[in-house]
Amino acid sequence: MKVTFLGAAGEVGRSCIMIEEDGTKVILDAGIKLGKTIEFPLLDKETVKGVDGVVLSHAHLDHSGYLPHMYSMGYDGPTFATKPTFELTNVLISDYMRLSNPEQVTKQGLSAMQKKHKMVEYGDEFRVKNLRFRLLSAGHILGSAMVEVASDKSRLLYTGDFNLATSKLLEPATNLGLKADTLITESTYSGKDDIFKPEKATMDLMVNSLNDTITRGGKAIVPSFAVGRAQEILLLLDDYMKSGRLQKVPIYIDGMIGKAMRIHRHNVIYCRDELQKRILMNDDDPFKSTNFNVIKTRGERKNIINSSESCIIVTTSGMLTGGPVINYLQTLAKESNNKLVLVGYQAVGTPGRELFDGKKEIQIEEKKIKIGLEVNTFHISAHADRPHLVNFIKSFKGLKNVYAVHGEKVKSDEFVAYIGNDKKHNAVAPEQGSTYNA
Repeated sequence: MKVTFLGAAGEVGRSCIMIEEDGTKVILDAGIKLGKTIEFPLLDKETVKGVDGVVLSHAHLDHSGYLPHMYSMGYDGPTFATKPTFELTNVLISDYMRLSNPEQVTKQGLSAMQKKHKMVEYGDEFRVKNLRFRLLSAGHILGSAMVEVASDKSRLLYTGDFNLATSKLLEPATNLGLKADTLITESTYSGKDDIFKPEKATMDLMVNSLNDTITRGGKAIVPSFAVGRAQEILLLLDDYMKSGRLQKVPIYIDGMIGKAMRIHRHNVIYCRDELQKRILMNDDDPFKSTNFNVIKTRGERKNIINSSESCIIVTTSGMLTGGPVINYLQTLAKESNNKLVLVGYQAVGTPGRELFDGKKEIQIEEKKIKIGLEVNTFHISAHADRPHLVNFIKSFKGLKNVYAVHGEKVKSDEFVAYIGNDKKHNAVAPEQGSTYNA
């Protein structure tokens, strides 16, 4: 089995890996890298036309956003994923088309993409020619999956983005009885200091910070990824508010988050049993809490910005690269009694990363915004941290190769040096375009 890394090598974004064996070519993930400019995988038209199948690990654009480009380039094969992944991908790609309007994508390509969906349930085996595949729950976002690839000669596991801790929404990734000769793992939080606090401890600190903002009459802006992180944060905030730990103020939801909430509700069987029971047995629907107020018009957004009330605004985008968060920041960022709360990964080169690093002026879509409000960071992660990554690798017997992708180069390099130190594995942080035998 041959593995070629076409993206996400030494970086976070544009995940794309080609698996080849005996003439069969399958792409694992087809993502883009969002930032000041959009970057694509190292795929040309000729290569794309020779691909036999695409398998998506999950819906986030850094794993799915190149799909419409591939179909516009002449790819005409199937794309395999879970039902929630397809539903969420449709929302995210639609928004990507609306905001970026990429000239390489055609109406014919978009139409072909929609017709080639092949839904797969966790654990069910499917084939692309001589290669066998299974999707295993990854615990990252709704419908997310690790991808198992097997042939008569070898077995490979690609983690995609995965989480080995229980979250408010999801059970942890499958991690029992896994076998592989080669592991391709994410390394987003693989640094030696990437050790996460329990979610409750982080949320306690975040709620104290929000209460402080509310007490002084300010507004708290929580930029978040529309899929996964926003739902996790909203359900946690709702629980804290219902318990009285968080002062009762309106929680406004802006951007695509509302659509994603409905998809979560319709696919609750993919969520934790606790959530299913709350909805199906107790008529307690956390996705439709009376504490949530969905913003539907620009006029409503303007009223919130200009009002004197304290509130919490959960809005896109998570790295401040665009979306409704710009409208809020343009006015609210000037006032010191307001607060910006960062809750997710901030990629290098994004405005969110600049604020995380302490910058006092950022530029989003040609708009320069001076930052007078307080910026807090509370890490609510949907990824595995360093200890989880190490223990996950140790759980495999007979593992020969480990490839670390989807991480900043300095972290991936240090991580493979650490895990390869015992000489049990061939550990590599691959470079873009590199090919290996698995």
